[in-house]
Amino acid sequence: MANDPLNLDESAEWAGLWWLPADPDERIPGVLRYEPEDGIVLSLIGAFEDRIVSNPSPGVALVHEGHQTWDVILGAAEQREISLLVCVPKSSKRTFGARVRSPDKQTVLVTTALIGAHVSGEDDAAFAAAEVSVEDLGLWAASSAFEGFVGVADGTPDGSGSIFVKTPESQSITVDGTEFRLSHRHTLPFFDQRRGGTVGRMRDSAFMRIVPTDPFSFRGALGAASLVQDLIALATHRAAGVIWLRLQLANADSVARDDRPSLRRSADVLYSPSVLGKHDAKAVDHHLVFFTCASFPFEEVVPRWCEAHGRLQLAINMILGLRYAPPRYVEINLLTAVGAAEVLHRCLGIDERPMPADEFKPMREAMLAHVPEDHRERFKGVIRNDPTLRDRLYALAARPDAEAVGLLMTDVDQWARRTTRARNDLAHEGGTPKHSTKELIAVVEVTTAVVILNVLHELGLPAERQREIVREHPQLRATAKSAREWLVATGTNS
Repeated sequence: MANDPLNLDESAEWAGLWWLPADPDERIPGVLRYEPEDGIVLSLIGAFEDRIVSNPSPGVALVHEGHQTWDVILGAAEQREISLLVCVPKSSKRTFGARVRSPDKQTVLVTTALIGAHVSGEDDAAFAAAEVSVEDLGLWAASSAFEGFVGVADGTPDGSGSIFVKTPESQSITVDGTEFRLSHRHTLPFFDQRRGGTVGRMRDSAFMRIVPTDPFSFRGALGAASLVQDLIALATHRAAGVIWLRLQLANADSVARDDRPSLRRSADVLYSPSVLGKHDAKAVDHHLVFFTCASFPFEEVVPRWCEAHGRLQLAINMILGLRYAPPRYVEINLLTAVGAAEVLHRCLGIDERPMPADEFKPMREAMLAHVPEDHRERFKGVIRNDPTLRDRLYALAARPDAEAVGLLMTDVDQWARRTTRARNDLAHEGGTPKHSTKELIAVVEVTTAVVILNVLHELGLPAERQREIVREHPQLRATAKSAREWLVATGTNS
């Protein structure tokens, strides 16, 4: 459909005129091209001045090393306003003094393109709402515009049947003044005549509409889209790519049309998300999903996610990073997983100091009294009343449902000891000679699972569902098997 959002996994181009906001009368023709894997490139027939020039005295111009960049380039192409954000010249070909006069050429790399709006920059609060579609959002929503039945005669399908289209009611919840609305968009029926037959088509896609109390900028809209993307990544236990992002302008069209009120315009966003969504890729198997809106209602999970995401964001970023861009080396995974556990423990605000403060302080002062003054400050920083890594791991294992943790690993003590030893050996000695690669993989996977169970627990996922995830999810079943093999006391590990 003509008004469909621009999918980030599809190529597109616009031919038009382009100019800098400070010089709107100097417009240069060119073509803007977007390729999913290569990004956004503006090819100009002409050139903006990208040299860095100073005038130390009248009639004297000095050209310095480097090139200018532009926060914004504006354009008009194919009856749409376009804003290009964070632009860097890649190449410029000028023809000064050439025997045959011809136009300059310039290629500009663009970070973000807003197709349908003119804004002053990334922080221009020009948008009233954002709509985002993420991979497997429809699966998580557990709803569809399609219903159907197959005709049966005498217990056998008789070849008849039908498909009904009924757009589900939008689900909506307001959190701290921001509305989150889960909606569906479907295409009209289309019959594709082929030589070998006819194919009937319709497409239904779920998306999240986010409406803040006050207009927000592109940067703010991007943060709102990431909030949704991270929720789906957690729920599906895999990287969730952004399929499309559309922003609604805060200011309506000034021109009314055919006695209708003025309309709010929308701008499609082209950029490079952390993961590029594939709109035609097959959905993840529903057995691999931790939770959907059918098991954890939309109006319950969204407020809890907004609160938990803000409070635990650093730990969530680290653990989801193992899904978005998993490193190839187990040592990096080890540092990330254990680091996420430490950060999560701090974010949860668990106060488990080994000694009461009124006992620790005089004890530390007594020890420091025996340290030479030149070294006292250094020792003061070392003597701290903080829990050890092992303490933090024990505390995290004790927070989710105890039976779920027991299904994941039978020996919490051994996991905490071996994880601490592996991390310390790697961080302090530069290697892990006392750990096999398979044991390190087990440490990474179990620690990752413990962090995820804690996040699910903070969201309020029921205990029974936590147990089902560990029992039934293939990856967590494999993790539990690995823990039984590598993270149990054998009399030789310490």
